[in-house]
Amino acid sequence: MTSIDPELLPLLACPESRQPLQMADEGLLESVNRAIAAGGCKNVGGQPVDEALEAGLVREDGKVVYPIRGGIPVLLVDEGLPVPGA
Repeated sequence: MTSIDPELLPLLACPESRQPLQMADEGLLESVNRAIAAGGCKNVGGQPVDEALEAGLVREDGKVVYPIRGGIPVLLVDEGLPVPGA
């Protein structure tokens, strides 16, 4: 699993709400990836998502996860994925 430098993590925040972010755990990633595999996942911008997450950063309230692609966090509001059941 990809990880973010522990010194960088406290500096990252949700681009929409400014809530702190933390690494998404395996259970959360599995839940999001199941929704993606089932074809029922759209990002906040309304676009369908078909690529499973290798890692992600979850917002403090647990409602949105931002993907980490190639070791780089994608902190764009429209790229956030709603957390199933949140």
